[in-house]
Amino acid sequence: MAAIAERTRVALFPVNAVLVAGATSLFIGALLSDIAYFRSYQIQWNNFSSWLLAGGLVITALAFLWSIVELFRARWRTWPAWAYSVLLLATWIVGFIDALVHAKDAWATMPASLVLSAIVVALACLSLAFAWAGLRAGSAR
Repeated sequence: MAAIAERTRVALFPVNAVLVAGATSLFIGALLSDIAYFRSYQIQWNNFSSWLLAGGLVITALAFLWSIVELFRARWRTWPAWAYSVLLLATWIVGFIDALVHAKDAWATMPASLVLSAIVVALACLSLAFAWAGLRAGSAR
């Protein structure tokens, strides 16, 4: 019974993993919108991408705040927990820079917005992997 209590005390809370999954899907949508804009140059795709980025940034900020609260509640103070929080912060920072690039004129956003969106998706997927790894039954965090 003590081993089960130890595992649940160490594992990442599921709400945080769901938040990161939601943000990752929004960032993937922004990347797909950037690809559509790159192929067609119809400005509405750039607008879609801007809104998807804004939603992803809000959800990532909530997940980051939740991870900081979990760090200081003394639930998990190992290096994966710190790496997870740093990944979320890096995702938010690069996503914010991407949102600033998307705020320019639509013609001026390419190719920087496409590259930044790909980096944001990579960081979000990596943080999602950290989040779901903490939910596995045998997690050794």
